[in-house]
Amino acid sequence: MTERQKMEAGEWYCCLDPELDALRAEARRAVHAHNICPPDARGAIAPELAALFAVVGRDCFLEAPFHCAYGINLSLGDRVFFNAGCVVLDTAPVTIGNDTMLGPAVQIYCAEHAKDPALRARGLEIAHPVRISENVWIGGAAIIMPGVTIGNNAIIGAGSVVTKDVPAGETVAGNPARPVRAHR
Repeated sequence: MTERQKMEAGEWYCCLDPELDALRAEARRAVHAHNICPPDARGAIAPELAALFAVVGRDCFLEAPFHCAYGINLSLGDRVFFNAGCVVLDTAPVTIGNDTMLGPAVQIYCAEHAKDPALRARGLEIAHPVRISENVWIGGAAIIMPGVTIGNNAIIGAGSVVTKDVPAGETVAGNPARPVRAHR
């Protein structure tokens, strides 16, 4: 089994693998094209970046700068908005539902590195998918940790670190993020 196959299967894999390096290099080229293209020429998402993503729904918009690790694991529903400075480390599938908005500098992580320093030094990590449902609002500089699912209509407060699933309709804030109140 290749390191990419292990990554895709949710098993421990070596991120220092040449095939994974090549995929990240392709993503860096697409990200670079998106980030340096004049806004009027780029449109909502540079064509190179849109072609890299698994799915891009209608009327999505990614403000520059933007960064992703692979892009191939990122699926956007319709009318998804990323503000400037967002980072998606998509070592596993990242699914973002319709009408979801991400504030500036939101970060989504899928990789968990080995706790043992010797294994970590060898590049071992495991990837956990992140699922963000529909009509979610994620405030600026929030961090979504590996394996988290956020339910429909949830709100994530600015600067929050989301370490656990967020039920539909819930507002969370803080580090770690905790329920603030249900909203309507």
